[in-house]
Amino acid sequence: MNKQRLLTEDEILKMDDKEYMNKRQLAFFKHRLEQLQNELLNNAGQTAEHLRANSIVPDPTDRATIEEEHALELRTRDRERKLLKKVQQALARIESGEYGWCEETGETIGIARLLARPTATLSLEAQKRRELRQKLFGD
Repeated sequence: MNKQRLLTEDEILKMDDKEYMNKRQLAFFKHRLEQLQNELLNNAGQTAEHLRANSIVPDPTDRATIEEEHALELRTRDRERKLLKKVQQALARIESGEYGWCEETGETIGIARLLARPTATLSLEAQKRRELRQKLFGD
């Protein structure tokens, strides 16, 4: 099987709008999302190992510092867990043919936005409207 090389960001940005979410663009984003997924899963494994490696520290100040570091690490991993879910949902949208399209308006999300945030589900305009509604109504 002859595998095509992945596009670069510059190549994707220079592509014509008519080529939006063609097979090569989808392959680029799928690869990027899979890399991110692997990185997040690796981080989670390292955290589990790190937290299991409990050492007895007699000094209360040192113990407090270690506990604070663990708490920070767990908060970071919680954010990463939420990001992992979004990455997996984005990969599912690639498979279903919905990736790159705004879930609210059906319009294109845009290559530049997806390069900056490959898990985006809304166009920039729809995202701004959603944030304004949340600000106004506390949704």
